[in-house]
Amino acid sequence: MAEVSNSNLYQLNAGTHDFSGACVVLVRTEWNATVIDELEKGCRKILEEFGVKEIVTVTVPGAVEIGFAVKAYWESKSRHIKTRPHAFITLGCIVRGDTPHFDYVCKAVTDSVTQLNLMLDVPVIFGVLTVENQQQAIERIGGKHGHKGEEAAITALKMILLNTSLKK
Repeated sequence: MAEVSNSNLYQLNAGTHDFSGACVVLVRTEWNATVIDELEKGCRKILEEFGVKEIVTVTVPGAVEIGFAVKAYWESKSRHIKTRPHAFITLGCIVRGDTPHFDYVCKAVTDSVTQLNLMLDVPVIFGVLTVENQQQAIERIGGKHGHKGEEAAITALKMILLNTSLKK
């Protein structure tokens, strides 16, 4: 099992990069709001710590709708707002139940985020938890498996830097 302790994910110094002009859009679900609220708090904490001034939240009913919201935001809003998004972070929590619904939802949201990463000019970060039970979700919002909201934000910042460097 992957653990934060054997990763370099958190190695990004706040003082060495200027993210003050960056815009990050968080696309979050209504389902499992307690967990999603914590994921969003973790994202916002890191993004603000690194100086991101424009953080926009878009809320969708469920995880399957995440892909549509990212694409729709990119195609419409980004043409009319002052700052185009530099990254999207998707936040959801899919808990396995007694039916195959879990498998279908997980595949649909994973496929849509993957496709968006290949289609858009900015990264779309997968911050969707796919867990067996509520306890596993809790362990991923500040428990023994770290804070996946914070990790998603750090990933977004690193991908913004990569994307910027590749466009030079």
